[in-house]
Amino acid sequence: MSRMVTDTLIVAERNLVRLTRAPDLLLAFTVQPVMFVLLFVYVFGGAILVPDFYDSYAAFLLPGIIVQNIAFGGFVTALGLNEDLHKGLIDRFRSLPMARSAVLAGRTLSDVVTNALSVTVLLVTGIIIGFSFDASFIEIVGGFGLLLLFGYAFSWIFALLGLIVSSPEAANSLGFIAVFPLTFISSAFVPVESMPSGLQWFAEINPFTIVVDAMRSLWVGAPAGNSVWGAVVWSLVIIAVFAPLAVSRYRRAAGH
Repeated sequence: MSRMVTDTLIVAERNLVRLTRAPDLLLAFTVQPVMFVLLFVYVFGGAILVPDFYDSYAAFLLPGIIVQNIAFGGFVTALGLNEDLHKGLIDRFRSLPMARSAVLAGRTLSDVVTNALSVTVLLVTGIIIGFSFDASFIEIVGGFGLLLLFGYAFSWIFALLGLIVSSPEAANSLGFIAVFPLTFISSAFVPVESMPSGLQWFAEINPFTIVVDAMRSLWVGAPAGNSVWGAVVWSLVIIAVFAPLAVSRYRRAAGH
């Protein structure tokens, strides 16, 4: 167990060090999220009606766009794993005296760090443009933890994706195709009630809606029912399903 933990931390450190040598990847966690927030608030915000509970579109939007961004944080895992697999680095890892599980565990752990950076950048941006918390310190920290848990869950989805597809470009394309509809057919950017009945039904059971509603409940005091527990359950279910699938796929890929 101690070796697995040590090896996982080493692999996670390796992935984070790579980011400092690839400034274009750092833009995905800093500049791009800020651009999305500013575009939605100042370009679309005036045309979107939000429930009376919210004093501005920024208060409604920020939890949603943070959840969207946290889900996309796993793209680095998909691209990195696929690149390592096809460049032979996974074979090199197999020849080293290291825990096999450390490769995937280190990848997903490094996503937690980059997601924390992304959330911090978005929160600072949101506060500058008018977002404010209406919650206790415990609720704010709980919301932050929920975001990292949900992002960690999606990292396993992207880990599986990166091990299945044939190239980093394919991982990028398929990831967008899979995640973009889920984020937009949810309560992240507009109230679910404004959608046609068919889309509204899907949006209400969409895990993104549940997590976004949970974040609004924790950070701005919006009514959310059981969304907080629902968000935790969804995150754990995603991990329980996709982590074993990713590990199984990794074993087959590394065994070739």
